[in-house]
Amino acid sequence: MPIRPARPDDAPALWSILAPVIRAGETYTLDPEMGEGEALAYWMGPDKETFVAEEAGEVVGTYYMRANQAGGGRHVCNCGYMTRTGATGRGIARRMAEHSLAHARARGYRGMQFNFVVSTNERAVRLWHSLGFETVGRLPLAFRHPIHGYVDALVMFQAL
Repeated sequence: MPIRPARPDDAPALWSILAPVIRAGETYTLDPEMGEGEALAYWMGPDKETFVAEEAGEVVGTYYMRANQAGGGRHVCNCGYMTRTGATGRGIARRMAEHSLAHARARGYRGMQFNFVVSTNERAVRLWHSLGFETVGRLPLAFRHPIHGYVDALVMFQAL
């Protein structure tokens, strides 16, 4: 599965992935009513490197990478990942995660941190643990899930 840097002409494919995840409001702290322009500006912002995963020439996943903090914290990166609705369970997220870890090392990052992993996102939590991430913090009832109510958010980290 090829993974390549996102291009401006990927915007429609990216929006088709971002929109259902944002609208569901179950895994990201983004406004569920966020519009296409705002979502694409966030996902492909100048502070990020954005990538797409392709399968048979179709964009089936995307992730971004950025420095988690400025100044003295720039050596730790942060990423966000989304997979196309209907394409889950095929290893796309794992492949993007592996790509991001290799890319982060190549960029000289010393660690990767996920600041806010919603605890009910069990697939993501399992994936991150399987790839060597540790849960280093728990934010009690920090996320208002549209189905489960207030749930914890996890801070996860891996030294690179």
